[in-house]
Amino acid sequence: LQEVGEPFKEEKAVAKYLRFNCPTKSTNMMGHRVDYFIASKAVDCLLDSKWAKAKKGEEALFTTRESVVDYCNRLLKKQFFHRALKVMKMKPDKDIKKEKEKGKAESGKEEEKKSKKESGKDEKTKKEKEKKKDGEKEECKKDETPGTPKKKETKRKFKLEPHEDQVFLDGNEVYVWIYDPVHFKTFAMGLVLVIAVIAATLFPLWPAEMRVGVYYLSVGAGCFVASILLLAVARCILFLIIWLITGGRHHFWFLPNLTADVGFIDSFRPLYTHEYKGPKADLKKEEKSESKKQQKYDSEEKSDSEKKEEDDGKTEATRNSGTDGSGGERHSDTDSDRREDDRSQHSSGNGNDFEMITKEELEQQTDEGEDEEEDTESRPLHEKS
Repeated sequence: LQEVGEPFKEEKAVAKYLRFNCPTKSTNMMGHRVDYFIASKAVDCLLDSKWAKAKKGEEALFTTRESVVDYCNRLLKKQFFHRALKVMKMKPDKDIKKEKEKGKAESGKEEEKKSKKESGKDEKTKKEKEKKKDGEKEECKKDETPGTPKKKETKRKFKLEPHEDQVFLDGNEVYVWIYDPVHFKTFAMGLVLVIAVIAATLFPLWPAEMRVGVYYLSVGAGCFVASILLLAVARCILFLIIWLITGGRHHFWFLPNLTADVGFIDSFRPLYTHEYKGPKADLKKEEKSESKKQQKYDSEEKSDSEKKEEDDGKTEATRNSGTDGSGGERHSDTDSDRREDDRSQHSSGNGNDFEMITKEELEQQTDEGEDEEEDTESRPLHEKS
């Protein structure tokens, strides 16, 4: 009697958890839309629930799959769900006949193709390869036709019927839900809607300040919506006016993203867009392409001229290398003599800097220098050279 009687709180909690957490599907049963689940998934769901974990001082309600099956049998007897049977929908006789006719037609086509292939054996090898490829493609298509048994199993439609043996079994058995509790979210949404309707009907009883505030809010919201609608119409009119005046050359959009599928802030960005679609635009594009081509040609020409200059420089260097060999020795002798003279002059000058010179010696040096200058002036020019 206890098993057939009303369910306990724990049984209701387990059934509610199973109803909202076990994966379900929907189908037709006796002309009604129903939700069903598979037994093995329900057992897995309950083994992962809080009732499968032991608490302090208490044992776990679900320890093995057998314990879950026994508990689900109790829920089935309490009419939370019932066992159903899958019945595949059979195709009518007309469809079967059509499929047979199609098969016969396809077989006739195959025979014709074989006869054609036999008659065309003396043709070129290329044609034979093409025919073989066509035959392979046709065979693949025939294998992929909906008449194959694999696709029939996946695409077959079925309906549910009540099962005679109402027992919960762990496996691929189907069970239809009878228990349909209200979810907390749906309950909360309904409660909010009811409160809103009651508050709206009791608007005349609200305090004066609240009524004035709600009035101004509603007016502001209405003005905002009306302004957006007016902007949407005005931007289209502005676009048409500019388009007609310029003959379709200028495309000017004010707030182009106002009606686009974007966020509230992005619908006001950018402020406007402008595009010129006239003959000048095409000419500019052509000029840009030509300028790019000219730049490429100039760079190629420059590179060729630079290469030529480098080659000329190398040839000149090789030519001068032979002539500079003999003259280099002569220059080296004169350069060495000059360097020795410079060193002797520097050494003499640096040595006198550190010696004490008397007044008489300075006078003698100056007199000698003047005599030498007079002698050089008196000499003829050819002797100087």
